[in-house]
Amino acid sequence: MRNDIKILIMLAVIVVVGAVIGTYFYRESVQSERKPTNTAATAAPKGQLIRSDSPSIGPENAKITLVEFLDPECESCAGFSPVVKKIMADYDGQIRLVVRYMPLHPNSFKAATFTEVAGEEGKYWEAQKLLFEKQGEWGTPHGPPSSAPKPDIDALFKSYAKTLGIDAEKYTAAVAEKRFAEKLERDRKDGQGLGVRRTPTFFVNGRELARFGEEPLRALIDEEMKK
Repeated sequence: MRNDIKILIMLAVIVVVGAVIGTYFYRESVQSERKPTNTAATAAPKGQLIRSDSPSIGPENAKITLVEFLDPECESCAGFSPVVKKIMADYDGQIRLVVRYMPLHPNSFKAATFTEVAGEEGKYWEAQKLLFEKQGEWGTPHGPPSSAPKPDIDALFKSYAKTLGIDAEKYTAAVAEKRFAEKLERDRKDGQGLGVRRTPTFFVNGRELARFGEEPLRALIDEEMKK
């Protein structure tokens, strides 16, 4: 074999090996466990990934704890919600889902308040599902500002409360009192302390999902299941 061809083959092998090694270390650096931070900017103490009052479903001693930072007004969160439910069904009894709020949109506060009020009446997950399904009625879509009249969010949410059999006045009072404002702000700071910059963002047993999507999420869950 000619020397120039041998050199080209050697260079190709070096490039491939380097790419494999680089990909491995990149994936490890991104999907490594996020340690709680405690800086003056975020004031996020230990336990910032999960709080005792965070909405959750699934066994507390499940092998997998899936933490989702979401915004009820986030279109991607609504679109991905059926995938999360399917994963929960496929790993029935083996996953605990914990919801944290990352309010980033104009109506996030009222939407999260609505789900929290519903949660007080044992209907948190029904409320979340309804808000995601009805997001087109009350949510702010991406893109340039629309000239269409803005919806009456409170009127819509009161009608949703009626659908779920929730006392609508409790929602009105909670908004007026800003009853959950501190909790939402705490969640937001916790998320910032963990490096959350978009929604939804997932953590599987403390490891952040590096690439958003159903396949990568299932792969990370399977990886943790084998431990």
